[in-house]
Amino acid sequence: MDEIHIKNLEVYAGHGVYEEENRNGQLFVADMILYAELRKAGLADEMALSTSYGEVSRFANRYLREHTFRLIEAAAEHLARELLLTFPKVERLVLELKKPEAPIGLPFSYVSVKIERGWKTAYLGIGSNMGNKREFLDFGLQEIKNHPEIKDVCCSDIITTAPYGGVEQDDFLNGAIELKTLLPPYELLAFLQETEKKAGRERKVRWGPRTLDLDILFYQDFISDDIRLTVPHPDMANRRFVLEPLMELCPGYRNPVNGKSVREMLEELEGDSVGR
Repeated sequence: MDEIHIKNLEVYAGHGVYEEENRNGQLFVADMILYAELRKAGLADEMALSTSYGEVSRFANRYLREHTFRLIEAAAEHLARELLLTFPKVERLVLELKKPEAPIGLPFSYVSVKIERGWKTAYLGIGSNMGNKREFLDFGLQEIKNHPEIKDVCCSDIITTAPYGGVEQDDFLNGAIELKTLLPPYELLAFLQETEKKAGRERKVRWGPRTLDLDILFYQDFISDDIRLTVPHPDMANRRFVLEPLMELCPGYRNPVNGKSVREMLEELEGDSVGR
């Protein structure tokens, strides 16, 4: 990914734990690395195809002056979020916010906070087998699209599948969703579970019926076997209702655990079915 560097941007703003810091203000210095695709802009020599470092600098200056935070960590976090939401061609950024006049009472050059934030690609499974199934799927999809830190949402075709796991129940409607998000994995999980709750889901029986089911199948190259969140989804290689919708969205996407693409996992599953 190409880079745009902005070094030592000076901003006079009021952020700090002490009231006089907020009231009187002080100097802050920002370093930014913006990661974006610049080849098209370079070939065409067109500003519209790039991200203006001038606009980014003025935005950062204005944002830090117009908002007040107690912690430099909060100032950096909120500024990074707003930059990524405001400048869509920036995929990720590294932001270091320096405070050279911090009230330490000892000789020093500056204190700083350095963070890296960016858009991550995630794939979700979506399903329902209670009530008006299609309505529940539409509700879940709309909630996802409405989240301010989620963009570029694409849903596969919806398929009808038999229930999985041995519990007798109605057939499911299932699909897959591709999206980009600023939410880290556990925050994305919390949002999806809250969306399920809004749709009236009750977790009474494992693999039982549900109004709305939203699962994180892949989250970039993130791997977790935590009891709260297992990603990639551990049983996807055995689930046709997961792999078939994913084939529509990302056939070449490789599972970071087993190294197999979605296409390869589906072909193996179909081969096993024929063999049996």
